[in-house]
Amino acid sequence: MPELHDKDLVKRCLKGDQKAFEMLLDRYQKPIYNVALQMVNNIDDAADLTQTVFIKAYEKLNSYNDRYKFYSWLYRIAVNTSLNFVEKNKRQELLGDRDVLQGSLVEDELESLERVEKLQEAILELRPEYRIVIVLRHFHDLSYDEMGTILDIPEKTVKSRLFAARQMLKDLLLKSGLME
Repeated sequence: MPELHDKDLVKRCLKGDQKAFEMLLDRYQKPIYNVALQMVNNIDDAADLTQTVFIKAYEKLNSYNDRYKFYSWLYRIAVNTSLNFVEKNKRQELLGDRDVLQGSLVEDELESLERVEKLQEAILELRPEYRIVIVLRHFHDLSYDEMGTILDIPEKTVKSRLFAARQMLKDLLLKSGLME
């Protein structure tokens, strides 16, 4: 059976086909979770945010305009939900439990883990509007146009914000000793 396009699945959802929404959920749950995780850096919060995003999407499905890509519309909901969460909860925690990991990882892997943690810390130090452009571009490989659609800003603004975010991230990485 050929894979159904998002627009067809949305139409089926709007007609009451629960299975069609489950297919959209299966298709986009992981990328939406990853956006949330990279924004809040907490596994449980990211899982909760992912669930919230899909609830909001289901409730607002009739507002989706099929002239645009469904994932862009869904990503926008995910980005806005994550940004709202970050603003409400200024706290962030490091991923993972290092004590559990240290017993099973060799020294090189621990060093690599430390580098990843320093990078995560640096990304989390960025203000949310800069963090999200780093996440969408470098972790989700979105184009400037797609990012502009998701963030509801002009492509030119996306480019300048990404340039500034990269500069800030570079300064933070230099300060942390991760870059020379």
